[in-house]
Amino acid sequence: MELTTLLDSPWLPPAVGAALVVVPTAWRYARHAVTLVHELGHAGVAVATGRRLSGISLHADTSGLTVSRGKPRGPGMVATAAAGYLAPSVVGLLLITAVRLGWVTEALWVAIGLLAVTLVFIRNLFGLVVVLAAGAAVGVTASRADADLQVLLVASAAWFWLLAGPRTVVELWGHRRRSRTGTSDADVLARLTHVPAAVWNLVLLALTFAALWPAVDRLLD
Repeated sequence: MELTTLLDSPWLPPAVGAALVVVPTAWRYARHAVTLVHELGHAGVAVATGRRLSGISLHADTSGLTVSRGKPRGPGMVATAAAGYLAPSVVGLLLITAVRLGWVTEALWVAIGLLAVTLVFIRNLFGLVVVLAAGAAVGVTASRADADLQVLLVASAAWFWLLAGPRTVVELWGHRRRSRTGTSDADVLARLTHVPAAVWNLVLLALTFAALWPAVDRLLD
């Protein structure tokens, strides 16, 4: 297959996205980007539901923490707790939509703006490095890549986020079984709603898998 044919293939973005999620070495580094989006999901919904965002920390072991102030219970707190594991899938859907509508460059500049705002709330050095690295990567793509390359990279990123969503929820299940600390998002949701954490785990898994359908449908169309 010629290189130009390969680059034009609609199967290349899902292949790249899957490689980043499945190949252990790639996932080890790409997982930090997932943690960033996970914490931004918590932060964005916290602000949207009237909570006050205090800070975001990202750690070298791919864990993260978002601190917000407000009512300790209620729909806003439930939405904030649920948002983290759903955030990668939401980002993937937004990027797929941007590709479909031809808004790829606009999406890149929106991402740069959001990352710039994020810098204000980062509370540790490693988190700062992650956000700056993400901003540099998106900035180079927005300012240096031609239109075709931008579409390829954004479509690949969309598939990465869509596939990363279910993987992180599966990891959540394994983490809960191993650690039993009761501090995971599913455990927080269980305490807030009195619905078992395992049920929340299944709900999150179902939603992240469902988010894949628009991309798969477009691929097979």
